[in-house]
Amino acid sequence: MRTQILILLLCLLCNKATAQPPLPPRPIAIFANPEQGLIFGTFFRGNTGGSVIIYPDGSRSVTGDIIQSNIGVPFSPAIFEVEANPGTIITLLNGPDIILHGTNGGTVSLHVGNSNTGSPFITSVARPARTTIRIGGTLSVSGPLTSSSGSYSGIFYVTFIQQ
Repeated sequence: MRTQILILLLCLLCNKATAQPPLPPRPIAIFANPEQGLIFGTFFRGNTGGSVIIYPDGSRSVTGDIIQSNIGVPFSPAIFEVEANPGTIITLLNGPDIILHGTNGGTVSLHVGNSNTGSPFITSVARPARTTIRIGGTLSVSGPLTSSSGSYSGIFYVTFIQQ
């Protein structure tokens, strides 16, 4: 009788082990390649300032006392290429607003905006193909005492969280 119970338990354990769904391939990893930075192009600031907005679709708009200019300097959202297994859920986490410093001593504020994919999103292409993510942003420009003419640069952060 004892032998029969042990065999029955052994059979139950074997059946339970094979009934579990297969695990995804390990390690689950993503690769995010920064293809291009966020570029606001050229514009002119009036006395009160305003904002320059770059959208994920590549368009640009301004608010306040800002005048758009198209004198040969392009504008563009930031572009990242993400390589991951199909079905990977990826959440984007924007870093804090940052202060950009200009070549003539001025400062402007950068707020990293939304992406064309939304967040979270699910990858659908198999490696080595990549998912292109475009991220916009808003540049807040003050009056002439704070935001002098010149070129501005800085580093912003976006975290790619895979699930």
